Amino acid sequence: MEYRRGRFSWLLRPFLIFYDLLIINAFAYYFFDFNATDLHFFSYKFLNDKHLLYLFYSVVTWLISTYFINFYRVYRYTSVLSIVYLLIKQFAAYLIIIYAFIGIFRSLEIEAFLVLNYLIVCFVCIAVVKLVSYYILKSFRAYLKGNVRHVIIVGKGENALKLHKMFTTKKQLGYALKGIFYDRETQDGNVADCFKYLDENPNTIDEIYCSIDELTEEQTNKFVKYANLNNCNIKFIPNSKQLLTKRLKADYYGYLPVLSIQKVALNDEFNKLLKRSFDVVFSLFIIVFLLSWLSVILYILIKLESKGPLFFKHKRNGINYREFNCYKYRSLRVVEDNGLDYVTKDDKRVTKIGKFIRKTSIDELPQFYNVLKGDMSVVGPRPHMLSYTDDYSKKVDIYNFIFRHNVKPGITGLAQVTGFRGEIESDNDIIGRVKYDNYYIENWSLLLDIKIILQTLVNIIRGEDKAY
Repeated sequence: MEYRRGRFSWLLRPFLIFYDLLIINAFAYYFFDFNATDLHFFSYKFLNDKHLLYLFYSVVTWLISTYFINFYRVYRYTSVLSIVYLLIKQFAAYLIIIYAFIGIFRSLEIEAFLVLNYLIVCFVCIAVVKLVSYYILKSFRAYLKGNVRHVIIVGKGENALKLHKMFTTKKQLGYALKGIFYDRETQDGNVADCFKYLDENPNTIDEIYCSIDELTEEQTNKFVKYANLNNCNIKFIPNSKQLLTKRLKADYYGYLPVLSIQKVALNDEFNKLLKRSFDVVFSLFIIVFLLSWLSVILYILIKLESKGPLFFKHKRNGINYREFNCYKYRSLRVVEDNGLDYVTKDDKRVTKIGKFIRKTSIDELPQFYNVLKGDMSVVGPRPHMLSYTDDYSKKVDIYNFIFRHNVKPGITGLAQVTGFRGEIESDNDIIGRVKYDNYYIENWSLLLDIKIILQTLVNIIRGEDKAY
């Protein structure tokens, strides 16, 4: 997710949208004679005004077309050529939209050449204001030191040094470089000093640029968590020889690629609300109608066989690597979270009742409390033990591994229902798990969640080889 602290887009963008809509409708009134003929397509009185009909059509189609073209997504690092390209794309799209309007309402006798003149005049006016506002903001940043983004760079690779030079020489971009850190002696310090600087200067950094190939998984996790907790953006500087991954969004600062975590459909505000509503309703149903009486029975059975609490909690990595306590019914004689490996076949720590509840996945049911708290979702990538996060990331492309942690973990997931659950016996197990998890994130729908839940129930009834 991108945070917008210190930006003027929340003011400028609505103004440009209003101005553009005003231009295309004002010039339509000037160029087109809407009273020349009568429209018989509609019988309702309030639509007999052809200009009102065009006004409605133009506003809706303009907003839709600019949304898909990203016409208003102009950033401080966007080049003039990119803006011209956006204008050309929108001109071509709107040309088709206007001819479609004339084709639908054939009683409007408007010449094709007149439409072309209308669009040229409109887009000249739109282009002038768009480019003028772009250059005014650049001058404002360069000479008045306004609209500044405070940034730090972590790394010393070729692309990190290029970015450093760009930030310090191109003042019109509006980046104030507060420090550059890497694991050798510098004027600002190493990575540990960077975290110390961030702690001593809370809520002052807008963006962190990490040369990801120079950082360990643990360091990357800490930067991702810091950015999430402090509402700043984190971006990654790839090796210049590396192919870019579609898991992350690439922006170009001149010719230099900079990666950021791609916003997926699962993190869209409406979809988050939809998924969260489903999670709350589903988890409440399970807690009230199942766990309320099952917990009492299991408490008696577990206590009869071994000492210790009913529930077992252990630390796991959640969304953006945030740690949380994940709950289970205790199935082992060892109750403390000591970072041991996954339970193996014929593991001597497993109790008799524990073997049953693990085989039937009943031990996972307390995680519906995690769902209700908001730490987890019913369906999503399964959370790993903290001790495994660093080890697994070394066996998987780091960009794919970060992408996997961009959503809430789940009680069940696509990887689990397709056979990648339980003990990690080989590298292929974790690679396959991450592959299916990322597929789920990229192709999420509520129907897919329901399908995975039903498949989980089928697998429990049928039994699974790795459920031990």
